[in-house]
Amino acid sequence: MDRVQAMQVFLRVVESRSFVRAAETLGLPASSVTGIIKRLEQHLQTRLLNRSTRNLSLTPEGERYFHRCRDILDLIDDTESSLQGSVERPQGRLRVDMPGGIAHALVLPQLWQFQQRYPDIYLMIGVNDRQVDLIQESVDCVIRTGNLNDSTLVARRLGELRWITCAAPSYLAKQGVPEVLEDLQRHRAVHYFSSATRRGSDLHFVEEGAGIAVPVSGAVAVNETELYIKLCLDGHGLMQLAEVLVTQHLQTGALVEVLADKRPAPVPVSLLYPHHRYLSPAMRAFTDWTTELFSSAGLARSPDKIKAPSTDR
Repeated sequence: MDRVQAMQVFLRVVESRSFVRAAETLGLPASSVTGIIKRLEQHLQTRLLNRSTRNLSLTPEGERYFHRCRDILDLIDDTESSLQGSVERPQGRLRVDMPGGIAHALVLPQLWQFQQRYPDIYLMIGVNDRQVDLIQESVDCVIRTGNLNDSTLVARRLGELRWITCAAPSYLAKQGVPEVLEDLQRHRAVHYFSSATRRGSDLHFVEEGAGIAVPVSGAVAVNETELYIKLCLDGHGLMQLAEVLVTQHLQTGALVEVLADKRPAPVPVSLLYPHHRYLSPAMRAFTDWTTELFSSAGLARSPDKIKAPSTDR
């Protein structure tokens, strides 16, 4: 029995939670995958998986074996990559996922730099704010904003986004410029909702060192950043988002910041990936590049002060 192949098949079965899906991704007959797992369990003289018609789960021994196998295979991949010179010239396919605002404002405008530096990496960029299952959907890493709550992933802090409240001059001419938070009672906002929260009526501020959430009425809510900005530009109300996403509109006067002395707390931005002791060269290259990208944009992390609201704008 090829024990390395058996480990690879075992990991794929666990990650896909299905013998059939594992067989499809490995290009093997389903019967071969089943036979390999059976022989592996016979070799180890222990059951690794609990099987039923609708469910597949790890035994306690299987869970320990899974983590050990992952470390061993990662070490093998890392060793082979270093021998092939891919550390100096990373290559391969890398699938990443990120919010639309970060993609359009930061990543895509500088993508040519990444391609010039790493011409052998094929980058697949997914754009959404949905909580992606990295294992099930074969995503290598995600960029997410807000406070993190998934302890099963490794997180690398990239920086933080400075949030502002702004509106179109046409809207402010009709409704007036809010000077204090109480003025928001006579204003309306363009609301933003994410697939995670499904809520978007509150605007967040900091006053006298304390975070404050203020509900502001509105007539429309969206879950896409470009549309969110477009509605604000068209005078539908106030909006609140990362300053870097609307820098050009602020410079041209198409948008005006309000309540600047009560800016919301900065929102942390992190890159997350599954727990691997050894990152692939391509993954390491993308992680280092995005860290440089946030630093060069002046978005490197500053000391934490007030807990930021969770968002993916």
